[in-house]
Amino acid sequence: MSDVLAEITPLSERDCFHIVERHKTEFTYPLHQHKEYELNFIEHAPGVRRIVGDSVEEIGEYELVLIGGENLEHVWEQGSCTSPDIREVTIQFSADLFNGELLSKNQFASISSMLRRAEHGLSFPLGAIMKIYPVLDSLSKESGRFVQFLKFLYILYELSVAEGARVLASSSFANTARNPESRRVKKIKQYINDHYAEPMTLAELSGMVGMTPVAFSRFFKLRTGKTLSDYVIDIRLGMAARMLVDSTRNISEICYECGFNNLSNFNRAFKAKRGSTPREFRALYKKKKVVV
Repeated sequence: MSDVLAEITPLSERDCFHIVERHKTEFTYPLHQHKEYELNFIEHAPGVRRIVGDSVEEIGEYELVLIGGENLEHVWEQGSCTSPDIREVTIQFSADLFNGELLSKNQFASISSMLRRAEHGLSFPLGAIMKIYPVLDSLSKESGRFVQFLKFLYILYELSVAEGARVLASSSFANTARNPESRRVKKIKQYINDHYAEPMTLAELSGMVGMTPVAFSRFFKLRTGKTLSDYVIDIRLGMAARMLVDSTRNISEICYECGFNNLSNFNRAFKAKRGSTPREFRALYKKKKVVV
């Protein structure tokens, strides 16, 4: 997207990662994207609004998010936060840090899976944050570079095995590769991505992979964590969010182009998933974009 700030990070080719710790009273950096992975920890900033792709949420006292999508726009903005001392620790590292061969090793399986999920932004629960907090708290002050890297690996590993991490941006908005999946799930997802604007039924989709509707419904939920109908709605809403951001089409046009046949239902579903109406969502993005 040409009107989102493309950040050039200070990460050196000679370093495994770049870490910076800041204390501030407000967030002023604009909506942006970069090719590096970013692990961002924020402390004492309740009320700050986090935007990652089409996910818009207000954060609490502690925040830890891993961003991995090269084209995934994100920003933390002040929102209703009035904290006089916000602490932020940002770690950025290249996708080349762990080459494909290393990530294929058994010892790196959980980290590899986490990095793939991070293509859509990954938010960690408080329990996971507290587990790695003592190490993260001292990371920027560690003078031994090799020891610092080992601590960084420890943080990544503990986060990769933590339960409750949430994917933030929808796949259709983030427009990044998905995790390796079974042939049947890939086939159905590709069909939905290509035909999201058209009517589709469980019987039709299950027939495409030679399964009964009941068996396929259970299979899809087991492999994706979502019912088929929820997945279709999420794809349609992600496409709608992308159109709201990238085009000047009116909202009713977007509604029907994304497979919804009722404007009221579209507005209701969008607000339930995004926390704002389509009109509010578009206005928020227009306000946060910067022409570069």
